[in-house]
Amino acid sequence: MLWVKSLHIISIIAWMAGMLYLPRLMVYHADAEKGSTQSVTFKIMERRLLKAIMTPAMIASWVFGLWLVFGFQMASFTDIWFLIKFASVLALSGMHGFLSRQVKDFAKDQNQNSAKFFRMINEVPTLLMIIIVIMVVVKPF
Repeated sequence: MLWVKSLHIISIIAWMAGMLYLPRLMVYHADAEKGSTQSVTFKIMERRLLKAIMTPAMIASWVFGLWLVFGFQMASFTDIWFLIKFASVLALSGMHGFLSRQVKDFAKDQNQNSAKFFRMINEVPTLLMIIIVIMVVVKPF
């Protein structure tokens, strides 16, 4: 069980690193002129971050997390703290999907959002992470 828990935590750290960094790249990319060398560089960075780190880390987080729940009964769907955590992880996964869509839009030079929008969006993963950590560690409910 400790190996699965360790792999779950490592996966989450990798996923969160990407979830915090990708919107920051998009802040700068939104200000870059379409077709510029800078824009092309951001496209490469965003794609590699998403495909090579974030998506595999998200999948691993889900696999190891579900393994902990179903294989080791570390939580129950009747625990309020776990339901809040689970809903927050679903929201974080939805945010991952949203960011994936933004990467595709940038790749096609079809981004419609401002740097300010991405600065605000950059806070969402942080807030979800705070909720998730509090639910798992403190278990207030």
